[in-house]
Amino acid sequence: MKILIIGFGNMGRTYARGFLASRFINPHDLYILDKVSQHTEARSIQVPEDQIHYAPSDFVSLADIIILAVKPQDFPALAESVRPFIRAHQVILSVMAGVRIATIASSLGAGRIVRSMPNLPAQVGMGMTVFTATPQMDMKELFIVQNLINTTGKSLHVEHEEMLDAATAVSGSGPAYVFYFMQSMIQTAVRMGFKESEAELLVQQTFLGAVHLQSKGESTCAEWIQKVASRGGTTEAALRVFDSARTSDGVHDALYAALNRAKELGK
Repeated sequence: MKILIIGFGNMGRTYARGFLASRFINPHDLYILDKVSQHTEARSIQVPEDQIHYAPSDFVSLADIIILAVKPQDFPALAESVRPFIRAHQVILSVMAGVRIATIASSLGAGRIVRSMPNLPAQVGMGMTVFTATPQMDMKELFIVQNLINTTGKSLHVEHEEMLDAATAVSGSGPAYVFYFMQSMIQTAVRMGFKESEAELLVQQTFLGAVHLQSKGESTCAEWIQKVASRGGTTEAALRVFDSARTSDGVHDALYAALNRAKELGK
């Protein structure tokens, strides 16, 4: 199987490294198309230099799967230059934010399309990607694509494309919400007297440990909260502040603001 990655920025390199590290493909079956020189980055993952291209040509037609990892605003010009080389059997996997399947299909004249929403932790193999596909994709092709995506973390297939907007609000933007809360805790810990490095260690390990506990699936989040919060104790005092500030409602409103913006950007 031959794979072409169009766009060799952060996501393009993330997928390339994931595919090769998992031995899903070998370097001689990976092609790269980018508008700027990427010899240094490509050489670091052992892609042969004659498989790195800066303009589309017949090599595009050789790929079984084409990954679109360009910026959304660059897609119209790219599509115009690539379309003559697209073949009906090729699977198009898009990681472009906000570009709808209908736009990809009409721009490329393609039918087998997978649209996905990865998130930043994909760069360290801990990503969460939600994806959907056109009816022309058969189960075997979906299985192959999901295995490719899973080299960067975990994935979830959804039937309806509009769910990608919800995924953008939850998992796509989600890491920023976590960093926001972590930053607030770190800053407060410093005010309490910890050195910044100590505060970062306290907060990082607290988040890591909590996520590992929750991922075991032995209890719900509400049950874990109760296990930490003894009656009349310090945690209960903190939780009362969250409740009085309607923090849960704030999270709800923030996610819906992200969802509504995702819908706007997709129009």
